[in-house]
Amino acid sequence: MTQALFFQYLFAGISYGVIYAIVAIGFNIIYNTTGIINFAQGEFVMLGGMISISLLHYFPLPVAIALAVVITMLVGALIEIIFIRWLDSPSVLRMIIITIGLSILIREVALHIWGESIRSLPYFIGNELTTVSIGPVRISPQVFWVVGVCGIMVLGLSLFFKMTSVGREMRACSANRTAAILCGINTRNMVTLSFMLSAGIGALAGCVMSPITYTQYDCGTSLAIKGFTVAILGGLGNSMGAVAAGILLGIIEAYSVAFVPLAFQDAISITILLIILFVRPHGIFGSSAAARLKEF
Repeated sequence: MTQALFFQYLFAGISYGVIYAIVAIGFNIIYNTTGIINFAQGEFVMLGGMISISLLHYFPLPVAIALAVVITMLVGALIEIIFIRWLDSPSVLRMIIITIGLSILIREVALHIWGESIRSLPYFIGNELTTVSIGPVRISPQVFWVVGVCGIMVLGLSLFFKMTSVGREMRACSANRTAAILCGINTRNMVTLSFMLSAGIGALAGCVMSPITYTQYDCGTSLAIKGFTVAILGGLGNSMGAVAAGILLGIIEAYSVAFVPLAFQDAISITILLIILFVRPHGIFGSSAAARLKEF
C-alpha cells in the first residue's frame, strides 16, 4: 500500500466514522433520557437526505436543508407522541420490536414516496471533481463539511446538555425519572424533545453526507447497524466515547477494503458488535459504572 493510498483510506475512514458517530449519538440522546434503544435512528438520517433533495426543487440549498431538518424533527416528535408516549413501563424487548417496526414503516413509506432510485444533494462547494490537496492526498471539500458540521453538532450537544437548563432537565430524567417529576420537570416533554433532537442531528448528518455517499430509501438500515455498533463500542450513553468509536470503526472499514470485498463491510460491523457484546458488553470506552451514570 502506497503512502498516498494509506492516507486516502485514513481520511475516508474518518469522514465515514464521524457519520457513524452522529448516528450513535442519536441513539445515546434517546437512551440517556428514556432508556429506549431507537432502532429507527438510521431512518432519520435517510429522511433528512431525501426530504432535502425533494425540497431543493423549490428552495435554495441552505433553506432546503433547514426545512428538511425541521420536518424530520417533527416526524421524530410524532413518532414519540403516537407510538411511545402511551406505553407504561414497557420492557426492553417490546421497545426493540416497536422501534424496529417503526424503522420498517418509515422505510416503506419512503419507498412509495421516492422509489428505489439513488439520489444525492449537490456538492456544497464545487462538484465531484473538485479536490483539495493535503500532502499526497486529494480530498473532496465535502469531506471537510461532513467532519466540520458533525464536529460542531457534537460540541453543541455537549454544551447544551451541560450548560442549559433544558439540557440539565433531560439529564435529570435520565438519572431518576421519579425524582425529576417530583422536582416539577415535565418528563413527557423531555422525552419528546429527545426524539426531536435525535431526529434533527440525524437529518443534518444525512444532508451533509448525501453528496458523497448518496441517499436511497433503505440506506438507514446499514447506518442504524453501524451506529448501534458504535454506540455499544463507545459505551452506551457515552457520546464522547461514541465519537472515538465511530472514527475507529470508520478507519477499520476503510482499510478493510484492501482485504475484504466491499459487500462484506456490513458484516465487519456486525462481527465487531458481537465480539464487544461477548467480551466487554459496556463497551471499550465505557465502564460498568459509567453505563449506569450515562453522563453525556
